[in-house]
Amino acid sequence: LLQLAPEEKISAIIPVKDYEKDDNLFMVTRKGIVKKTPILEYSNVRKNGLAAINLREDDELIEVKVTNADSEIFLVTRDGMCIRFKETDVRNTGRTSMGVIGMTLSDNDEIVGMQLDHQGDSLLIVSENGMGKLTDINEFTVQNRGGKGVKCYKIIEKTGNVVGMKILSRENEVMMINTDGIIIQMPCSDISILGRVTSGVKLMDL
Repeated sequence: LLQLAPEEKISAIIPVKDYEKDDNLFMVTRKGIVKKTPILEYSNVRKNGLAAINLREDDELIEVKVTNADSEIFLVTRDGMCIRFKETDVRNTGRTSMGVIGMTLSDNDEIVGMQLDHQGDSLLIVSENGMGKLTDINEFTVQNRGGKGVKCYKIIEKTGNVVGMKILSRENEVMMINTDGIIIQMPCSDISILGRVTSGVKLMDL
């Protein structure tokens, strides 16, 4: 489907039915750079693709969402920090621009995921050793773009670093897949709802 350069890989798949003039593609990189471009700029994609973001050499694009002016952005880092800010904090720029700082990261920290407030009422965080928890998204107040955020996960030796996050509803079910290709499925109602600065419970035996 796509001619990829060596070392290049797909980082997002966006289903689009209509190119609404008020919708944007909102992007985040591993180093905390965010960028917003009107979705109309991608309505005529050539077979060899279009430039979507200008990346620094040591950075990579990790997630893309369709947003509008009502969206609020959640970014979560590997070290268990989270920031919530309004989509409108980021001005529209063209396809080939680099973007702006979405979150200021500590040394060696990186973004592991981006979600939008309207995807659900709870933030699911999962760590590399199979621990995890749900936290009500109302525990995260809206901040200005570019801040350091607040603690959202307490990392200890037993948990390992944060590897994934989703905003979802407690009626959802969630699937977790480990690096050996083993998958488990569980209702979110079985996952503990805990405060921001906690480590959670065992979700998957590794």
